[in-house]
Amino acid sequence: MRTCVTGLAITIVTATCYVAPSLAAEDAPVKKDLFTVITLQGLPCGEVVSVTTKGDNDHIASCKDGSRYHIFLNTQGRVVVEKQ
Repeated sequence: MRTCVTGLAITIVTATCYVAPSLAAEDAPVKKDLFTVITLQGLPCGEVVSVTTKGDNDHIASCKDGSRYHIFLNTQGRVVVEKQ
């Protein structure tokens, strides 16, 4: 049993090493786009350091300065930025 658990742990760690960098690479354009949207609204941010995706066109952006914003499309298709 211990061999199976160890083998599974090695497999998970190996998979994480290959998947994590690709997810980070995909996340960079989203961070940049959300930073641009926040800045165009005249809100302070500095830099988007993390993004939580709630759905299609629905994100929570955390900024370097500690600010958090909910960025989404409303029913009219307009971008809304709400300070959290």
